[in-house]
Amino acid sequence: MEFRQLQYAIQIAAEKNFSRAAEKLHIAQPSLSQQLSKLEKELGVLLFHRNTNSVELTHAGALFVEKAQKIVDMIGEIRQEMDDISQLRKGRLIIGSMPITGAHMLPIVLPVFRERYPEIEIVLVEETSANLTQLTAEGRTDLSVLSLPLLEHSLEYEPLVEEEIRLAVPPHHPSASIAADDGTVDLAQFRDEPFIVLKKGQGLRQTAIDFCLDAGFAPRIVFESSNIETVQSLVAAGMGVAFVPSMVERGKWSESAPAYLSIRSRPTRTLVIARKKGRYVSKAAEAFIATMQELVRDGAIS
Repeated sequence: MEFRQLQYAIQIAAEKNFSRAAEKLHIAQPSLSQQLSKLEKELGVLLFHRNTNSVELTHAGALFVEKAQKIVDMIGEIRQEMDDISQLRKGRLIIGSMPITGAHMLPIVLPVFRERYPEIEIVLVEETSANLTQLTAEGRTDLSVLSLPLLEHSLEYEPLVEEEIRLAVPPHHPSASIAADDGTVDLAQFRDEPFIVLKKGQGLRQTAIDFCLDAGFAPRIVFESSNIETVQSLVAAGMGVAFVPSMVERGKWSESAPAYLSIRSRPTRTLVIARKKGRYVSKAAEAFIATMQELVRDGAIS
């Protein structure tokens, strides 16, 4: 049994397709099929059921892939630890980020980190919160910036920053007349408004729906987008209202900025730096976490 065969089996299980797995592994599909057949012959068991368009794990295959992943993770950790010892700050980091967070936080963090640690290679993985949570749980990122709550119990995290979530409304919306003395608004008064939300798979979508349900109504969703900037542009054009984290609010410099209202309950979301439980934290990862936390303390990220 060869180490590469473990990697091949894991990739086939993840893709459920030989062609896609071969593409990800940068090998020819016939070679991949040959190596898997060789492995199955050596083990004396069938690892995958082959179908016309996909492959499925057998019972033996599921057990094999689970153990193989542990071996691959362990070897990766050994290599990383040895690299830290021999090269100190040299290394490679895979950082996961949600699209909203990545667009507004990483341009602040990465230049500072690169100036301090120019020998560390950074690989960015940008995915929806649902996909990114799964990738992090599988150990396919070293660190990921996610928002609470984390429903995946195999993750551990460190809090990074808490930000207010406000209601974005069209610039000339009559909401000023219903604001309280402290300038906040009661969300229940927007029950008849059309709402614009992010598409499924993004954490802020469910957060927005939950805010409305807590206020006693289900939002009337008229538009969905995968991009928070598109959401804000639609709000500014008068197409509805939306929940927007303060970090990504458009400033007065923008010609298409909505008006932003604080909600009476002052809802917030907490961004965290998450990783797979028990995963070895390299010196490079520790330096990245420390850089982010420092920029938050200094007010560069807020």
